[in-house]
Amino acid sequence: MLIHSLLKKHQGQFAVFGLLFGAVCWGVIWYPYRIMQEAGISGVASSFYTYVIAVCIFALVLHKQWRAAINQPKIIILLAIVAGWTNLSYVLAIIDGEVMRVMLLFYLSPLWTLALAHFWLKERTDKRGLAVIILSLIGAFIMLWQEGALPLPNNKAEWLALSAGIGFSLTNVITRYASNLSLPAKSMAVWIGVLLMSLVFIALQDAPFPNPQDMSMSQCLLMFLVAILLMAATLLVQYGITHTPVNKASVLFMFELVVAAVASYFLTDETLSAREWFGGALIVVAALFAAANEKA
Repeated sequence: MLIHSLLKKHQGQFAVFGLLFGAVCWGVIWYPYRIMQEAGISGVASSFYTYVIAVCIFALVLHKQWRAAINQPKIIILLAIVAGWTNLSYVLAIIDGEVMRVMLLFYLSPLWTLALAHFWLKERTDKRGLAVIILSLIGAFIMLWQEGALPLPNNKAEWLALSAGIGFSLTNVITRYASNLSLPAKSMAVWIGVLLMSLVFIALQDAPFPNPQDMSMSQCLLMFLVAILLMAATLLVQYGITHTPVNKASVLFMFELVVAAVASYFLTDETLSAREWFGGALIVVAALFAAANEKA
């Protein structure tokens, strides 16, 4: 009762904390995944194990709500598939690609959200929406420009980042369309979706799948820590989105780029050219413009 009372009293502050916590987590979560990959545990395998831990913990905590979780609208299956692909492709992209390029390609998501909302939800795209689309495309064109080649992603990691941004947008549209889904159900759908996508990738890989018995104690502890962080980030971000105006939440999410930039500067030797920074800045401006155009 005391915790519930405190949450209600400080709802706004806790919602902001939840969004910033999620931004920090997703801005640095790539580093432990890279550590595991350098130790011989692929991004697919580490994702599978971390989300297995998350699903098991959540299932134990909410065991009394299993029946309610099962009796959900069928659209939750689509949510699980799309969100599962989004999370897994994002992790794989940021492990193998340049952190900031991956982040900026992912943050083209407002462009895809506008397109999906226009054609699926029949939401009208106004002049500001068109400005967001144009700014995003110009930014992506500048950032991806290569002399003598089309301005497209350079490698598999960047294509995965682009697809993760599209998946994130589709996840948001599905969530908006299926507003009656409960927060626990949406969280579990995301985590189970990642497990399913991991199994698909595992089946397509030639490399042997690592056995937990062959992992060191420090690697197992690292996976457990990542699973706890992912659970906390998912639940706190959903709480934050529920109790924060959309425009404010979108701006707070952009803090993830700041965290990723600082983390990549100190933890890697990756650098962006002035042209890439300029193109990325246009993408960020477009995302902020899209957030300002949302109704609170």
